[in-house]
Amino acid sequence: MARAPSALFDRIPPLLPAGVGDLPQPFVYDQSPRALREKVVAHAAKRYVDMLYVSGLPRETADRHFRPRAAGRSGGLGFEPDLAAAQAEVNAAWRAGQVTVASDDADRRVTVTWDDPAFGPPVAGHAVARAGYGGIVLGRHVAPAFEPRPVARKPADRNRPWPLGDGGSTPGRNRGTAALEQAIERLFAGSAGIYGVMVATPDGVLAERYSDHGAPDRPTPSFSMTKAFTGTIIGRMIHEGWLGSVYDPAPAPLWRDPRGIHHLITIDDLMRMRAGLAFPAVDGTGASTVIFENSFVYYDGEDAFDTAQRSIVATRPGAVYRYINTGLNVLGAIIRDQIEKRGLPYPETVYGLLADRIGLSSYQHSADRVGNLVASGSGFATLRDYARFGLLYIQDGVWDGERLLPEGWADYALTSTHFGNHYAGCFRTNLDGQFPSLPVDAVWASGASDQKVIMLRGQRLVIAVANETDHPLDLKALDGVGAAAMAAASAAATDRAAAD
Repeated sequence: MARAPSALFDRIPPLLPAGVGDLPQPFVYDQSPRALREKVVAHAAKRYVDMLYVSGLPRETADRHFRPRAAGRSGGLGFEPDLAAAQAEVNAAWRAGQVTVASDDADRRVTVTWDDPAFGPPVAGHAVARAGYGGIVLGRHVAPAFEPRPVARKPADRNRPWPLGDGGSTPGRNRGTAALEQAIERLFAGSAGIYGVMVATPDGVLAERYSDHGAPDRPTPSFSMTKAFTGTIIGRMIHEGWLGSVYDPAPAPLWRDPRGIHHLITIDDLMRMRAGLAFPAVDGTGASTVIFENSFVYYDGEDAFDTAQRSIVATRPGAVYRYINTGLNVLGAIIRDQIEKRGLPYPETVYGLLADRIGLSSYQHSADRVGNLVASGSGFATLRDYARFGLLYIQDGVWDGERLLPEGWADYALTSTHFGNHYAGCFRTNLDGQFPSLPVDAVWASGASDQKVIMLRGQRLVIAVANETDHPLDLKALDGVGAAAMAAASAAATDRAAAD
């Protein structure tokens, strides 16, 4: 016999705000063997599209740079999985010729296929590149689920003086002091994947050098340096009055129900990787677990923003630091929602808020399959534009005499969450002494393979380094570049003072 509804449900009218829907249904992550292989080939397709059609590398260079990766596995609250066996399987498949990479220059498309008859039918992954949308990972799908229309961008005036333009400093090989040049030489000698390094202040370029596969006009991958751009767009929205405080509940579109546990998560929690977000996952046997996603936005052809909002809350918001991409893509969902509810064009406004405002004409996000500009990583820019981004923070959020970020934002975003953790508000800090020659308050935007924009606010100095994915950078040599750069910046400041 049916029981009275009042015996099961709260019948008091909730009086919810307008537009509140159902609580978000969790996204369940598929870790079955076939799904994991789909992620491997999709990630490979994305990497090739990025190298060939966003960075513009020749196919032979892309083949030389590419490293197969056992993508698709994430860890728990305090550990990452042991990928040795999975990586060995992927490497063996590549060596055996089971994996093929087909590129279509006309369509700017890559399809990677893993054909292993002992496993089952072939597994294919796809990716395409589109102007303004970077490299779009499609997964098992063959086409985007949106129309990648042209994005109107504001061109930069490169005739203006540095850093507003390139006037007074021609892009290319700019030599520094003898000590700085020696340090850069050591960095290049130990970093086979390096695209280039640049040392700059608001007053000029102190040194600039590119490898054989680098160039002043070549957009290179940022990977998680994109997080710093996303966090800065949040700062821009606060400055413009579109958002209130970082300590407000995060106004994600699927988190509007104030009764939901997600409503306890603040923007600050998302910025600092302390939101407690995780996903239920099921493997091929039906066994389930809770995982803290680390990178599947880069190999699943999903709606990155919808998926991120459908995460579960596994730990008390604000209590535990766990590095994941999910929270940044919730911030991406908030950014898109704030733009579209004002009736503004989405991609153009994202670029107009930050990149185009400070002359980063080369910068572009990568989109997901439905057209979201991925907020956690996979952006691209030239080395000079990465340096310009760092100089925005060196100048305390002021650009060309105009304040673009709230007063105090640089201190907020560039300060570690607490002692014992070097992560700040979408940046990393030198609190743990990773770079012993640099001051403890050194900070950097950080990419997955040592891509960095290092900011030394006390010295008003930026060091930008672009590096290929999955190629280690000689961090000891980079520390030496930092020491030599500080000396060069100090000498340059003394010379300017004497000239005045």
